[in-house]
Amino acid sequence: MIVSASSRELLDRVVAYAAAEGITGRSLREIATGVGTSHRMLLYHFGSREGLLAAVVGLIEQQQRDLLGELADRVANSGPPAEGTKAGELMLLLWARVSDPELRPYVRLFFEVVGVAVHDAPGTGGFLANLTGPWLDESEAVARRLGLPVDRDELRLGIATCRGLLLELLAGADPQATDASYRLFVRMWEARLTGA
Repeated sequence: MIVSASSRELLDRVVAYAAAEGITGRSLREIATGVGTSHRMLLYHFGSREGLLAAVVGLIEQQQRDLLGELADRVANSGPPAEGTKAGELMLLLWARVSDPELRPYVRLFFEVVGVAVHDAPGTGGFLANLTGPWLDESEAVARRLGLPVDRDELRLGIATCRGLLLELLAGADPQATDASYRLFVRMWEARLTGA
């Protein structure tokens, strides 16, 4: 958890560097040089390379959850969707953002951190414990704002489906086929929601 302004400022610089240059496969020293600091400062603030990566992913995940809230407000204040439900419209808007090729380096980084966290890499403690819970909480809040029934099991399924299809994209799956699969999931979920 980021507790100081200096840690947050440094983390923001690392995220900007990651967006511009990528950090997957880079050493802590390379990352430090890229953001204009020393590797010792990164160790002081984040504990390890893996801890830094976990902090980067945690911040990006928070930004995406914030985006979910913003998109939900936009959908709630818009007219009826051209097809389907407002919930489906929201799901498709979020999918379009998180599956955007420009975010692919962050998606890759997310799965890299999950991979090292399952092996208890230094600095990743708590990452797995917060992997899905914050998404469930935000999704539940959004569902309530949209006047939808809340079923955490269904929300977890939606999160897992999205992550699974993002992994498919990383593995080289055809983006159009992956998008079609997500749209099918949304239609199935909407049918369950509306009883159709």
